[in-house]
Amino acid sequence: MRRRMAAPFMVRLWDISQTLAPGVPVWPGEPAFAIEPTATISADCPVNVGVMHSSLHAGTHADAPRHYADDGPSSAECDLAPYIGRCLVIDVRHAGPRVEVDDIAWPALNGAERVLFRTYSRFPATAWDSHFTAIAPDVIARLHALGVRLIGTDAASLDPETSKTLDAHHAVLAGDLRILEGLVLDDVPPGEYELIALPLKIAGADASPVRAILRELSR
Repeated sequence: MRRRMAAPFMVRLWDISQTLAPGVPVWPGEPAFAIEPTATISADCPVNVGVMHSSLHAGTHADAPRHYADDGPSSAECDLAPYIGRCLVIDVRHAGPRVEVDDIAWPALNGAERVLFRTYSRFPATAWDSHFTAIAPDVIARLHALGVRLIGTDAASLDPETSKTLDAHHAVLAGDLRILEGLVLDDVPPGEYELIALPLKIAGADASPVRAILRELSR
């Protein structure tokens, strides 16, 4: 008697990256994203080749410590371990202009090493939002005390657009955490996942684009 083989379990993936394309919203004053062809397939050329013009902070990206500290490591020098592993997605859409300590159900975070904050009901994919939700330095300090190694957000920054002191970024620096910004978490239910969001190995870079994904944990 032949035994029927069980159907393989398909692990679901969520792509939580912005699409880099002309028109992608960028920080005010930063250069617009653009792709320019330098060669096209023709009778004289067998391939298409292009060049990309972009801020290192365009779209979904990982801030390197070099971004907020002159002596901080660049993207090429960052340990990759914080950018891959189990993470927790939490919904803080109820927060005000800044995620505060009282906006978080802290017992749910026990044991988490990577925490991603969803602040938008629908990510602003076509227009820059100057009023995004920032994260309080006290929240970052408490996350560090719990053992968190990476903080991610669907907002453009941990600090408000008008900040000149970057208090949240310096709280991250004090705890030697890593940062992901510009995530797209619209369709991701709160809960635990595996995060894979590796920065490019760019020497001297203060940030790097990432292709960020969440993978459903095996049952």
